[in-house]
Amino acid sequence: MNTRYVFLISCLLSFLFSSASLHAQDNTWKTLSKVTFTKKYDDLLGFKVDVPVFAADVKKLDGKEITLRGYIIPVEGYRSHTEFIFSAFPYNMCFFCGGAGPETVMEVKSAQPVKYTTEPITLKGILHLNDTDVNRLMYGLEKARLVQ
Repeated sequence: MNTRYVFLISCLLSFLFSSASLHAQDNTWKTLSKVTFTKKYDDLLGFKVDVPVFAADVKKLDGKEITLRGYIIPVEGYRSHTEFIFSAFPYNMCFFCGGAGPETVMEVKSAQPVKYTTEPITLKGILHLNDTDVNRLMYGLEKARLVQ
């Protein structure tokens, strides 16, 4: 009888901790959404472009290790399974296809190849903010690795 209670309690604790971990990942995407945009003239392009203005909460994450759950977005121009676009939403709802904002996607560079899947995956890596290069996304995840 005691073994049954121990098993039930350990299952419950496991569920609670995994739920808390998923909630923290959702909160990271939510934090990354705290961005506004301002127009700035780009000399090279010859017109005004949107430049991200990151909230203080977002700036605190710059250079820090974060964990995110999301989706690999298949796009041409990325060289391998070590460089890809990662989105808070599946392909049909992502920034490039379904109307979400640019704060919901990031460029990923990983040391090890990450196999493409349509299922959500969890990545851990170092977040870098970009408010200067209009040819790149505003978020980048460096030294990313797949979390099982």
